[in-house]
This record gives sequence, C-alpha cells and structure tokens, in this order.
Amino acid sequence: MIHSVNGHAPRLGREVFIAPTATVAGDVVLGDRASIWYGCVVRSEEQRIEIGEETNIQDLSVIHVTNRRLGTRIGARVTVGHRVVLHACTISDLCLIGIGAIVLDQAVIGSETIVAAGSVVTPGTQIPSRVLALGSPARVKRPLTDQELEHIRWNAADYVKLAGMHGRGA
Repeated sequence: MIHSVNGHAPRLGREVFIAPTATVAGDVVLGDRASIWYGCVVRSEEQRIEIGEETNIQDLSVIHVTNRRLGTRIGARVTVGHRVVLHACTISDLCLIGIGAIVLDQAVIGSETIVAAGSVVTPGTQIPSRVLALGSPARVKRPLTDQELEHIRWNAADYVKLAGMHGRGA
C-alpha cells in the first residue's frame, strides 16, 4: 500500500516493485528499479526516507525516521536483508545489511560494506567503507575480500531480476 502522510506522498522511480503486503507511507523517494518486499514498512512522518536505484528492502524489514529531526538515506544497489530495522541512519552505496540487523539513529555505513546478520549498529556509529562489521554492538572485523564485494553487486542485480518475476509496478 502507498499512503500520503502529512501532505507528503511517496515518489516512485521507474520500474519500482512494491509487494502487495508492503506499506510505503509519507515522504519516501524510491529510485529506479528499487524493490520493497512482502511485509515491509517504510514510514516517514516528516523527514525524508531516500532509497536508491536497484536497492532491495527484503521481507519484513522496517525503515523509519526520528521525531521530525533525522531522515534515513539508503544508497544505490544496497541489499537490506529480511527483518532488518533501519532507523534514522545512512547506508551508502553497494552495502549488504544482513538478516535481522539493526542500524540506529545517526549511524553511517560506508560504501561497499557488509553488516553481518543479527548485528546492532548503535546510535552515532561510523562504519568505514569496504569492511565487515559484526556483533552487538557492531565493530569492524576485517576488510572485505574481492569475492565478498562481487557478492554484494551480484545480490543487488539478482533482486532486480526477482522483482521482475514478481511483477514490477506499484
């Protein structure tokens, strides 16, 4: 479902997929070929949520903003795994946020980074580019391998194909 909130309606790029059981509400901007999967909630009352092109928000994830002060920005070709919570944070391009991870207020995840499944990125944490971060609280474990960097790209491209199978168009 797509809803206006406080006079703000979501703005959708070309070939966006929003699953029938997903909710996108308020000041939300979805880039071209972005996908919002089953059971997701993307909700903004006043601050903007931006989701970049070819980014996939997988089943049961929640994206929100904070008390009219902080928006949420998710870059291009990002994979947000199942049951992830992103709250008033910034996720740079080409990241993979693992299943069940939580990224909280004013945290910033650098480009080409993996946040491991189940990790909690606490408020204000800065995770650099091209690393694996894991744990609760999440900490940098090591640099990413070339194979892991390629997997991030492959996963984003695969979800563009999957969205086509499920029927693009809001």
